[in-house]
Amino acid sequence: MTQPALRERTLGQMLDEAIEKYPDNDAVVYADRDFRLTYKEFGEVVDQTAKGLMALGVEKGHKVAVWASNVPFWVTLQFATAKIGAVLLTVNTAYKTKEVEYLLSHSECEHIFIMDGFRDTDYIQTMYELVPELKTQARGYLKTDRFPHLQKVFFLGQEKHRGMYSMPELLAIGQMVPEREYLARQDTLDSHDVVNMQYTSGTTGFPKGVMLTHYNIGNNGFWIGENQKFTSKDRVCIPVPLFHCFGCVLGVLACVSHGASMIILEGFNPVLIMTSVETERCTALYGVPTMFIAVLEHRLFDKFDFSTLRTGIMAGSPCPVRVMRQVIDKMNMDEITICYGLTEASPVMTQTRVHDDIRKRVETVGRAMPEIEVAIMDPDTGLEVPRGTVGEVCCRGYNVMKGYYNMPEATAKAIDKDGWLHSGDLGVMDEDGYVTITGRIKDMIIRGGENIYPREVEEFLYTMEGISDVQVVGVPSRKYGEEVGAFVILKEGYEYAPEDVRDYCRGKIARYKTPKYIHFMDSYPMTASGKIQKYKLREMAGKLFPQAMK
Repeated sequence: MTQPALRERTLGQMLDEAIEKYPDNDAVVYADRDFRLTYKEFGEVVDQTAKGLMALGVEKGHKVAVWASNVPFWVTLQFATAKIGAVLLTVNTAYKTKEVEYLLSHSECEHIFIMDGFRDTDYIQTMYELVPELKTQARGYLKTDRFPHLQKVFFLGQEKHRGMYSMPELLAIGQMVPEREYLARQDTLDSHDVVNMQYTSGTTGFPKGVMLTHYNIGNNGFWIGENQKFTSKDRVCIPVPLFHCFGCVLGVLACVSHGASMIILEGFNPVLIMTSVETERCTALYGVPTMFIAVLEHRLFDKFDFSTLRTGIMAGSPCPVRVMRQVIDKMNMDEITICYGLTEASPVMTQTRVHDDIRKRVETVGRAMPEIEVAIMDPDTGLEVPRGTVGEVCCRGYNVMKGYYNMPEATAKAIDKDGWLHSGDLGVMDEDGYVTITGRIKDMIIRGGENIYPREVEEFLYTMEGISDVQVVGVPSRKYGEEVGAFVILKEGYEYAPEDVRDYCRGKIARYKTPKYIHFMDSYPMTASGKIQKYKLREMAGKLFPQAMK
């Protein structure tokens, strides 16, 4: 069978194609609130939202941030922004004041949508704290020295908040834009335009804005769906965050490119996952290993029917053999797949296939996606190493990001002159092309699928009075793969307990970045040249905190 070539189309064109072919198929469903839109209905909401954005001055190339959990309007905004040439800027729901401030400033964001809050963070209050002018200036005329590019703030709900536009207002204003203007805007778009920007720790340094095009993520989403054998009859349960590529590319774009139904959960809840799978007769389920473990070990597991499940994706961290066998045997997911990649790769570069044996699905992260080259390179020479030899996992192809926003030097470090994107991960490729990840060159910590760069946490902790030096490393964890650990040297005269450090972090940086394990010491292991040996700290962490593996 001849596979289709890469597609030169925008995300808006992808949605329009699904609407034309499958107008009456369910597009977006929330099982917990009886919210259901067919592709035709979803398309109408997208168009009205897009026109509202145009009426309020959202231009081609403007960044539109979304700081919200998986609420219904999230997916609407993903396509509404795409249809008018704006760039969807995804914001991690766990972010606190300091991180949102950095993102809005560095991205030069023009517009932001927020919900009321998430867990212990009040988003509305955070925005008023960051942009006090919202309470004193007329909507549409916002001027703030702190964020000179910021023009408008929207609230993802019915309620009115000072200085913000509500969703009913946005939709009503959309009536002002004639259809010809809307279509004329779409005619100016190109599949190689940037459509999505996500902040990631990248290979080094502070978070960077990864610029992804329609061509990047549209094609990646299509092939992810193809590798699961998706058709318009599939119904995919998506409990993973939409602000990650896992949700908005592996989930949304894999579905829309095949006319499949998206059964979306606003947040992770094992009972709601099981309820959604049973009541909506889902054929696929996504999650990180910890999500699947939480479902399998739930006391109500045996009460639910998983017979309709067939496939899905497990990604984010290595999958234990026992868990994979249980998912296949107890949840009927004979064709579950494993994906590997990074945001800069749109994000998937390798994936197992539905008929791969269990060994490949547990011991490897699959083989190269169609139309993508994957190679294992010697980190020192940049040359490809023989099969069976450990080296850096690199990829080249349509999926490689356009670059980091306003960071040409960092972009050049990540993508070499021959177009290879360097992952910073160590791996080995077997004779059949299957890749196994063995470690990391970079210091990145991956906690339950969340990327954490130690330097960002270290720089924050340096602001705590009494800390002389701090080194942050990953602590091996059975539940999350890794947890954040901090080795702290205090200034003379100071005495802290671990809880004092955690209290300092609370409310200022995301909870998942806050060190769970803290050890105070007088000095660090050093090389002869005076360089701190972080690998020795990682070894120490495993011995000091064995409870993490229980």
